[in-house]
Amino acid sequence: MSADPTTQRKHAAMIERLSNLHQSRVSNKTDPKDPSFESTKSFLLLFTNSKQAIDTKDKDAIENGPEQQQSGYKVKDSPGFRNKEDEMLTKEFKGSEMGEFVLADLTNCEVRLKGCFRTLFINRLQNCKIYAGPVLGSILTEEVEGCLFVVASHQIRIHHAKETDFYLRCRSRPIIEQSVGVRFAPYRLCYDGIESDLRESNLDDDTRIWANVDDFQWLRAVQSPNWSILPESQRIDTVKI
Repeated sequence: MSADPTTQRKHAAMIERLSNLHQSRVSNKTDPKDPSFESTKSFLLLFTNSKQAIDTKDKDAIENGPEQQQSGYKVKDSPGFRNKEDEMLTKEFKGSEMGEFVLADLTNCEVRLKGCFRTLFINRLQNCKIYAGPVLGSILTEEVEGCLFVVASHQIRIHHAKETDFYLRCRSRPIIEQSVGVRFAPYRLCYDGIESDLRESNLDDDTRIWANVDDFQWLRAVQSPNWSILPESQRIDTVKI
């Protein structure tokens, strides 16, 4: 993220606007018994924390320069795969392991995540393939290029993505920001027990919400040029992991 204070303030305002939009949407269905209720609250909390991080970095950028910058979405203490290249990385989630998971600084890697877990943080990936079971809450994606994602979650936010395909199943509209060449298609993943995992995560129905993308950098009434639906002739077959 740029160290320019003006850019930082603009991005903070964008996150605040996005948080207000989610709050408006969720105000019409605030039943605490709804499985998506807690994940939506968590998603909004993440935006609040991100805004606070950006505000802090705005001050660090002025005092200390860009070398002090860190991603507002990075969860330092969470388990995950970091700083890998040309590797096959696998993880199966069971029971109490259903928490946060991080994928950061990966190049030319294939990642296979089986089972349900709470939140997926993705940061700085190049030419990677990510196959993941259902995420009970949110997926936050930052700085990915030339990647392929096959993921299911209640919310997904995509920031600074380039030439990347997303095969999604989700409960709310995907959100992109500052992204180009992003394409979307339906979820195509299979592994032993995935049907049960999808039911447990309330993601067993394909609602086609994956095709209704919000581009927060494009406010015109016409279709955003930054994203498109992946033509069926170019889609991958169902992947078994």
